[in-house]
Amino acid sequence: MWSEQFAFPETAFREREEKVESDAVPAGEGAAIEPHEDDAYAQDITQRYFDDIGRLPVLKAVDEHDYAQRMKQGDLKAREILITHNLRLVVYVAKRYLGRGLPLLDLVEEGNLGLMHALEKFDPDRGFRLSTYALWWIRQSIERALMNHSRTIRLPVHVVKQLNTCLRARSKLEKQGMSDPQPADIASQTGLSAEDVRNVMQLNRSLLPLDAPLDIDPDLTLGDAIADEHCVAPDVRMYKAELDRFLADRLAKLSDKHRWVIERRYGLNNQKINTLDDLAKDLKVTRERVRQIQIEAQKELGIGLKSKGVLKENWLA
Repeated sequence: MWSEQFAFPETAFREREEKVESDAVPAGEGAAIEPHEDDAYAQDITQRYFDDIGRLPVLKAVDEHDYAQRMKQGDLKAREILITHNLRLVVYVAKRYLGRGLPLLDLVEEGNLGLMHALEKFDPDRGFRLSTYALWWIRQSIERALMNHSRTIRLPVHVVKQLNTCLRARSKLEKQGMSDPQPADIASQTGLSAEDVRNVMQLNRSLLPLDAPLDIDPDLTLGDAIADEHCVAPDVRMYKAELDRFLADRLAKLSDKHRWVIERRYGLNNQKINTLDDLAKDLKVTRERVRQIQIEAQKELGIGLKSKGVLKENWLA
């Protein structure tokens, strides 16, 4: 069964943490840090995870609707299928947040939590695809994790001691005339391995240059991972196109009067944005009556903004 070929997202990362904890060197004074073993394990499980989800095709709309209906009836297998077939979307979104303080695996984990939360609220009969609806929950979950991570982080006492030892050794070497002591040079002064020194010294970095290589791909730099603020992201374009299609379909089902008011109140379909007073004059009714028609039309559209995770300013923008 394909679901047994790789760890289900709700348990995969917990298993990784348990593996790291069981293999960790006991924390104590003078205990050497061995992050290289954990790093190798993390890289291996990350690659396996990406390989496994890469084999899963995108669900067709009709299949997605069927699985979503079954999920609503309590079918856990259908829920698992919906999650696993949308994990590539999570990875795609998570990569856009590289270089902001969390490794890719943690970003993916947070994104998976957002995807699962989206499934709890997803209604297949609303007209949206799951990927469109879940996108905002995935981004929200990742951004919340980044905000929490940006707060002050306290290092374990033994790690602080090792970091201070390395900093003192580097300072000593610099005073002896060495302009740029390397990890191997510092290791010779501290008794730690060069790899341990490299990892401990990483903790002393608060800012990285834009040309710093990314851990996931040394050929890419931090600057390559920063989004261009002047370009519209593909996921945003996809969302807006889906939203426009959905609104156009719903508008076509409104009565002529309701559609006429909505189009002119919000400037839809190339109409100029009008005030309630302007529309009241055109319809020869009171301003309050136009407002009532507008409210009726919005209800008839049947878009549950909060339940769909769509902000009001994006709905009729």
